[in-house]
Amino acid sequence: MMPTNMAALAGLQSPGDPSTPSTPADDGSMVELTSSHLDKSECYCKNESPNFKHTNLFIGDSTLGLKSDADEQLLIHIVFQDTVKVHSIKLGEYNRGVDPELNPTRILLFVNRESMGFEDAEAVEPTQVIELTAADLKEDAEPVKLIFVKFQRVRNITMFVEDNAGGEITALGSLKIFGRTLANLNMKEFKRQGVSTSRNKVQKILLELLSIYFLLIL
Repeated sequence: MMPTNMAALAGLQSPGDPSTPSTPADDGSMVELTSSHLDKSECYCKNESPNFKHTNLFIGDSTLGLKSDADEQLLIHIVFQDTVKVHSIKLGEYNRGVDPELNPTRILLFVNRESMGFEDAEAVEPTQVIELTAADLKEDAEPVKLIFVKFQRVRNITMFVEDNAGGEITALGSLKIFGRTLANLNMKEFKRQGVSTSRNKVQKILLELLSIYFLLIL
């Protein structure tokens, strides 16, 4: 007896069959983009103290940290090795908050801007403005969530520390950036598409062979 469902005979499942295993979904998980994700040779900070540079923000010791030099403003330029999605940032207080007047209170973020200066930061519309309180800088505070749709393909972020809590200079103890690299996402998607394409090709070939077989035996 000739089978009425050749796909079933081949042990195949049609793409629209609910029993077909679904492709793993992107769970949207974020990771900390550590200093290993940065292009350190391209990162810089304007108006930083010679003794308290921006590189201190990533070493995990808030007693070192970053301090401004001539006044309270800072311009921190962070460059990534790969294009990334950025979800949130966590700024930490300097030296466990012993000098709260040095805390930054207003930060302007700019995405994919090259070679910005202080004049540019004051003239260009920021991607996002962050207002900070002392509580936001505590170690146990939640990261500040960014407007995610504006941080989808980020090569670099410029942070303009515009104002602080009243001190002559500004100090920061740490900076953490949370997101994920597009390189990893693209590779996962490539693998998923590759598996799906290969499965469809095999199904098509088997069905064609079955069709030829049944034509020959009729």
